[in-house]
Amino acid sequence: MGEQNFWDNPDEAQKVAQTVTQLKDEINLYHALEKRVEDLEVMLELAMEEEDAGILGEIEQSLASVIADVEHLELGMLLSGEYDGNNAILTLHAGAGGTEAQDWTSMLLRMFGRFAERSGYSVEILDYQPGDEAGVKSVTLDIKGHNAYGYLKSEKGVHRLVRISPFDSNARRHTSFAAVDVMPEIDDAVEVNINQADLKVDTYRASGAGGQHINKTDSAVRMTHIPTGIIVQCQSQRSQIQNRERCLQLLRAKLFEYEKQKQQDLKSNIAGDYQAIEWGSQIRSYVFHPYNLVKDHRTGAETGNVQAVMDGSLEPFVEAYLRSLQKIK
Repeated sequence: MGEQNFWDNPDEAQKVAQTVTQLKDEINLYHALEKRVEDLEVMLELAMEEEDAGILGEIEQSLASVIADVEHLELGMLLSGEYDGNNAILTLHAGAGGTEAQDWTSMLLRMFGRFAERSGYSVEILDYQPGDEAGVKSVTLDIKGHNAYGYLKSEKGVHRLVRISPFDSNARRHTSFAAVDVMPEIDDAVEVNINQADLKVDTYRASGAGGQHINKTDSAVRMTHIPTGIIVQCQSQRSQIQNRERCLQLLRAKLFEYEKQKQQDLKSNIAGDYQAIEWGSQIRSYVFHPYNLVKDHRTGAETGNVQAVMDGSLEPFVEAYLRSLQKIK
């Protein structure tokens, strides 16, 4: 048999084409930033020659925009992982604490949605389990965009909230927890073997967020991988067949992450420096009372502007995490 032509594999060809497009976009952004800096230099020279102080405010505003874009470009250069450029599958689970934890999970859902919007990513809700009285028990998002996984992998772990509870008539302070899991969306080019005999498939009626939509047929699918106990579910599609296909995609991603974690744990055990990420070991705390502070316990990054963080301003924490990975290397 002769060698297979590279372009006979449409998946590989599409992946290369996407990579080329992404690299071109980054190069074009760099050249555009160069041009903007040159234009600002010309404007500054004219302002100084004509002693026009009025234009300085416009220059400062434009410069701040350029600096923000440069920082974003620089942040992208910190991504060196094999799957950093992939889409991200992000799952939120409410911790113990009933309504308090479920409300906190819904707040995190909004935060990540805002971050995705700021980053130009699209978001699809694959599965949504509403809280008993308010909030969210669990939700799975497919976040699509260049470097989505690379940026959002910093969010994997337990997020802790401290606040005066709006559900407590005595206005007492409560601590709530929610777990965030982040995986890269794995394309078909990555081989993950799934034996159909190892799968238990259940179907049920799908319901949208807040009960806005309820199917009259069992279109939602829950899939259990018996050997590992991994469970995935999807109700975003109208068809049971489509939801089954999405479940298989989710399961491939989870199994890929599962095997990767096993390898990392083995290496860490051999090196004698292993610390499991457990439910109670929060990566970040969000304190609303008695003071305002968001602090990442891994990197020490912190800010008192809690509202900005809850509105999706996660860049300082993402950058600190990525820079810490560079130091480890």
